[in-house]
Amino acid sequence: MDIKPIKTEADYQAALCEISALFDEQPEPGTPEGDRFEILMTLVESFEARHYPIALPDPIEAIKFRMEQAGLKAKDIAPAIGHVNRVYEVLNRKRNLTLAMIQRLHTLFGIPAENLIQPQERVV
Repeated sequence: MDIKPIKTEADYQAALCEISALFDEQPEPGTPEGDRFEILMTLVESFEARHYPIALPDPIEAIKFRMEQAGLKAKDIAPAIGHVNRVYEVLNRKRNLTLAMIQRLHTLFGIPAENLIQPQERVV
């Protein structure tokens, strides 16, 4: 098996071409072709993580996304943030999230804490 590290954009593109050709009919795991596919996928993921990192979403956008996903209204997330007027202040960026709010949003609604602790844009 002749596999080399992905060091350049050209290496990356070549690996993507090889992987995309195998995606429709993935080789059996444990076979030489399956091992090659798995190793190439790992190398591509590593290269992408280093060169094309995905930033965490803004905390307010993360909350709005979860609300949309679950069909929640402001009153539904009030137990995590406070009264409904406080929820609107947070969602409209008039008030920052507190540590207690972050913990409750994470616990009650499963919003990843690392998303919620990001600096948030504030409107005055």
